[in-house]
Amino acid sequence: MDNSGKEKEALALIAEAEKKLKSSQSFFGTLFGGSSKVEEACDMYARAANMFKMAKNWSGKNIFSLQLNTSRGRFTIAAKHHISIAEIYETELVDIDKAIAHYEQAADYYKGEESTSSANKCLLKVATYAAQLEQYQKAIEIYEQVGTYAMDNTLLKYSAKDHFFKAALCHFCVDMLNAKLAVQKYEEMFPAFSDSRECKLVKKLLDAYEEQNVDGYTDAVKEFDSISRLDQWLTTMLLRIKKTIQDEESDLR
Repeated sequence: MDNSGKEKEALALIAEAEKKLKSSQSFFGTLFGGSSKVEEACDMYARAANMFKMAKNWSGKNIFSLQLNTSRGRFTIAAKHHISIAEIYETELVDIDKAIAHYEQAADYYKGEESTSSANKCLLKVATYAAQLEQYQKAIEIYEQVGTYAMDNTLLKYSAKDHFFKAALCHFCVDMLNAKLAVQKYEEMFPAFSDSRECKLVKKLLDAYEEQNVDGYTDAVKEFDSISRLDQWLTTMLLRIKKTIQDEESDLR
């Protein structure tokens, strides 16, 4: 059987499994062997996943292994499958919206299992992509949520400054005044943020913005980068903010 034949067989198994799951949830299905139908459906999902594996359709394998584990209530495993699918959309298929959706679903499953740290890792992926797509409010909410959780956790406290720093930059991309107010709020919530290099950088950038000083802005970023190398995400956000200064400077001429 060629690969397309295996995929067709897998899809047929999935369709049959879904019928069994639906019938098991009906009133009569519950009375007459509902649990056995669920087991049969799970076995079909497992066979379908193997078919996809044989056809070398890795995304298909992950998707239907995911359905299998969700139907059995194994939500931590299901969350891991969602992450695998998200990574496929990130790298092979380059569909960021779908990657975000799968990371969000994985986070929900982890929350249901009270695995907050694992959920937060998924949410931070969502925030990273949301900011890149200029969905700043969504990113801000996640960074603030994770930052608040981290600052109250002895082992994670050090990372809180990074989350508040990223939230402040997202605010800055929207509005300078919002960023200034956000920094004040984060300092009140987490006094250690005030002494961080990240907080001091944001304040320098705010000053440069108010003065429409592009050179001052650039120097502050270079100074920070000479000690803590900027990653691609931070570079992108900082360039977006810098562009708003340059645009306003051009408007004044």
